[in-house]
Amino acid sequence: MIALLQRVSRAKVRVGGNCIAAIDHGLLVFVCAEPDDTDALAAKLAAKLLKLRIFSDPGGKMNLSVADVQGGLLIVSQFTLAADVSGGNRPSFMGAAGPELGRLLYERVVATARSLHPNVACGEFGADMQVSLVNDGPVTIPITLRA
Repeated sequence: MIALLQRVSRAKVRVGGNCIAAIDHGLLVFVCAEPDDTDALAAKLAAKLLKLRIFSDPGGKMNLSVADVQGGLLIVSQFTLAADVSGGNRPSFMGAAGPELGRLLYERVVATARSLHPNVACGEFGADMQVSLVNDGPVTIPITLRA
């Protein structure tokens, strides 16, 4: 699984002009499933997102997790994280899981996160979404988990 997380002051997702999800202080996480990913790997990613210590403690060090700071988690599907641009100017997305598996694993990440954390919002799988955010730091971290 591939994820790109951003520590944010706020973030929201709009579909068709309507805000469908929003958080204040927390993490915006873009998630992409790959063909060999599993349900267990999706659950592992969700747990890792909640434990990463990337929020500042009172001393200014990155030492607290989103759970520690009671922040929000906004999870958005984004198959383009699997883009391969090595063959020319048009990206190939063959590295992304197909829509059926992609949806299943995305939903597993969201469901696991919701079972572990009280403030989880999500985008709409497969929709044309507009995501806006205020990156805090900025802190942007790519994550790749393999089975």
